[in-house]
Amino acid sequence: MLTQDILTALQGYTANMQNTVTLVLQTGEHEKRAELVEFLSAFASVSERIQFEQRDAGLRSPMSFKFEVDGQANGISFSGIPSGHEFNSLVLAVLHSSGTALKLDEGIKNIISAIQEPLKFEVFVSLSCHNCPDVVQALNQFATLNPRIETEMIDGGVYPELIEQRNIQGVPTVYLNGEVFANGKIDTAQLLDKLIEKYPNIATASKTEQLPEQDVLVIGGGPAGVAAAIYAARKGLKVTVVADRLGGQVKDTMGIENLISVPQTTGSELAGNLLTHMQSYDITLKEFLRVDKIEAGQLKTVHLSSGEIIETKTIIVATGAKWRELGIPGEKENVGNGVAYCPHCDGPFFKGKDVAVIGGGNSGIEAALDLAGIVKSVTVFEFMPDLKADQVLIDQAVARDNISIIKNAATKQILADDGKVAAIEYQDRATEQVHTQDLAGVFVQIGLVPNSGFIRDLVDTTRYGEVVINERGETNEAGIFACGDVTTVPYKQIVVAMGEGAKASLSAFDYVLKNF
Repeated sequence: MLTQDILTALQGYTANMQNTVTLVLQTGEHEKRAELVEFLSAFASVSERIQFEQRDAGLRSPMSFKFEVDGQANGISFSGIPSGHEFNSLVLAVLHSSGTALKLDEGIKNIISAIQEPLKFEVFVSLSCHNCPDVVQALNQFATLNPRIETEMIDGGVYPELIEQRNIQGVPTVYLNGEVFANGKIDTAQLLDKLIEKYPNIATASKTEQLPEQDVLVIGGGPAGVAAAIYAARKGLKVTVVADRLGGQVKDTMGIENLISVPQTTGSELAGNLLTHMQSYDITLKEFLRVDKIEAGQLKTVHLSSGEIIETKTIIVATGAKWRELGIPGEKENVGNGVAYCPHCDGPFFKGKDVAVIGGGNSGIEAALDLAGIVKSVTVFEFMPDLKADQVLIDQAVARDNISIIKNAATKQILADDGKVAAIEYQDRATEQVHTQDLAGVFVQIGLVPNSGFIRDLVDTTRYGEVVINERGETNEAGIFACGDVTTVPYKQIVVAMGEGAKASLSAFDYVLKNF
């Protein structure tokens, strides 16, 4: 399972391990256990600091293993073979357990360390899910920081009975102390929000030394935000980036083939490249945090979700957009139980079943094509009389025997039975006749909504929530600029966002020169 190239790379990653990490595998019988033994044995062979043992450790099953650091359990365990997207989760867990510094803001570390209650997380994942590792890795870091926290990655493909028992139809699904804590796409910032909501007292522990006055504060870590930060740093300005996750919406993109000069890449690769490029400059990064409030003035005062306050001469808003919701009955109630927004993540849970895709644009038709190879049938529902997707995608969808397309259809509600999606109700807009179609899953792909809620009281926005800017990236509020998908600039493309980020940064530089 682990090639020689991977093992060689692992030897390099683990060369500076400080503590001995033992991977303890539960004894017993399972049809895939030999594969897991081979996997862990090979993994442990790359360093004397990694040990592999098999013994009765009281774990979930013979497919479960836990971490011990210098002989003591540190709360991290995996149930299943952490390959695919979860391989990086295993590698990072070993490195962090062995003493490699956590790349978390000090305020976040203080919040997690302040938790006094015992927390036991269970994270149900699919190895094909590209959102799941973010959750697994975040909770692994939390366990590393606080001995009261335990976390277990559970591969749903290895435990189908458990998936059925808990009615799980989407990943990641996170349980905390036996109850559902979060499901669907969620990031570290949202996990922190939920923990603070559940344990409000820990928020007071986040205080860190306040940053000096900044020249530019960039809000958002996608292509637009990173471009803005780099251009500002190159001008010698003091720059801080606040982002709930570095890479933004790009991280959810599987294949990218239209970034000029880069023939082909993936969202995760591009996000990694953005971080690497940004780290080559003197830029302060505050990741996994949100901006709660901004106070305007000659100097802007920015309040973060960690409680930290930053004063800055200028602000560049580059917060991008999020998936648009249908806003119909049965949608929010069934997220994780048949309603999903990521076909790559949740498609495998609907193998051999009938599903729907709502939306006939490029993302909707691409989702239908992805799902067609897994599920029994896909029905695409498009609100308008014609599909909006590129013709090449439409042609591919029409050629598939198990893809049906219903146009001019208004989705009315999603129906559930015994806690799972069972049908969709839609109206033919031409005849106004209402129909019901039985199915097991609904994938919503109807575009994006700007992430501008935190600033709408301060700058002008359109009725769609886009921040209104001029040709220089200026908003109506002096010293506040915006760029990328959160703005009125047409064509929401990576290459456009990068250019807009650079332009907004240059405008901010001019503003600082003229006003300070």
